[in-house]
Amino acid sequence: MKTKARDRRKRPAEVNLGFQIAPMIDVVFVILLFFIVQAGDIQVENAHITKLPGTTEATDTPTSMPDEISIVVEDDGQVYLNEEALDTPEAKELPQLASNLYALKQSAEATQSEVLVTIYANEMAKYERVVDVLDALTRAQISNVTFQAGAPE
Repeated sequence: MKTKARDRRKRPAEVNLGFQIAPMIDVVFVILLFFIVQAGDIQVENAHITKLPGTTEATDTPTSMPDEISIVVEDDGQVYLNEEALDTPEAKELPQLASNLYALKQSAEATQSEVLVTIYANEMAKYERVVDVLDALTRAQISNVTFQAGAPE
């Protein structure tokens, strides 16, 4: 009987499984599911609300340009207002700088123009000295301030 059971089994070389499509369909459905989920995250361009600038008619009155002021803080603590040295490096309150800035602010208000201040702090300048300059700008009531590293061009 043992020999008959062996004869009934086919040898591995004789077994022909054919083309198996079920695993391939499973893979295709997984990929399809991935793309369906990703499609939900795409934002439609029509959803962006963009307002473009309009056109205005030119007026006869000239536009006044803002007064630009540069303040340079050196490594040793010396402060320059438009290339003019003010106060000493040891002066914490910077009274000359504050008074000059206040005078520039008043003259700008008289001519109805803005005052723009750019602070140029050298790489090795102390933060405390830059804060002293900011305090002087606050006393002069100047709020349009920008920072730039290095020396002015």
